[in-house]
Amino acid sequence: MILSKRISGVIKPYLFLLPILLFSFAFVYFPFARTFLYSFSRVNFRGEIISFTGLRNFNRLLGDPVFMTALKNTLKLSVIAVSGILACSYFLALLAAAKRRTSPIYETMFMLPMAVSMPAASQIFKLLLEPSIGFLNYSLRLNTGWFTDPKSALWGIAMVCVWIGIPFNFLLFLSALRSIPKQLTEAANLDGANFLWRLFRFQIPLTAPVIFYVICTNIILAMMTSTPVMIITGGQPGYSTVTLIYMMYSAGYQSSNYSIAACISLVSFAITFGLVLLAFSFERKRIHYQ
Repeated sequence: MILSKRISGVIKPYLFLLPILLFSFAFVYFPFARTFLYSFSRVNFRGEIISFTGLRNFNRLLGDPVFMTALKNTLKLSVIAVSGILACSYFLALLAAAKRRTSPIYETMFMLPMAVSMPAASQIFKLLLEPSIGFLNYSLRLNTGWFTDPKSALWGIAMVCVWIGIPFNFLLFLSALRSIPKQLTEAANLDGANFLWRLFRFQIPLTAPVIFYVICTNIILAMMTSTPVMIITGGQPGYSTVTLIYMMYSAGYQSSNYSIAACISLVSFAITFGLVLLAFSFERKRIHYQ
């Protein structure tokens, strides 16, 4: 009796973990293993492996000029989107950090984009930035083809990513700034510290863990950008907005070239993983947890 209770006590925690382990295997580990296998194989349009090809698919991919363009676009978009989201959301959090009677009003306004999905936001920006009848060109008296000019199309996609990414990160930064002890702020004010001194001396250092989290998560999201490209530009004009994930989608779902799509997926994963590891190397030296 005692032995059976001990055995049940040992097995019980694993029974609670079993559902999530099954879901993880079905939707994470098995698809990843299958993608890895596809990248080294020749696959027909039904998803059936025909033969083993070794590194031939990767050599073919690396020799494709569209892939190199997509890689450059993805890295450029990641830099623009991550820095834009970080700067805008932190600035808005600084504006809203002090609690006032009107705080709920502008906090709600800053959070409103969270209620909009990425496809809906893409359609909104497609209309706002339309060259002839778009509100932005009309109000600023511009004649910019935001999504039709190769020089500005990627910036237009980045604007969508930044706008949709601000609310959640604003909420994180707002919580972090409001958790700073009031004694520090009051002491700085008594010493006559200006805004920049407070910002760089204790606000940014004390919120550095949150900043690091925002950078890592948004690097991953930016590297996976595809929805605005699908809805707004389709990778055009002149492949100026093609990203790695959109290229993977085009190869896999439009051309049924599952081998190349799997290679793109693995390359994207490796680059994203490398960028996050690079961020963690800076985290060890620059970030201190309280």
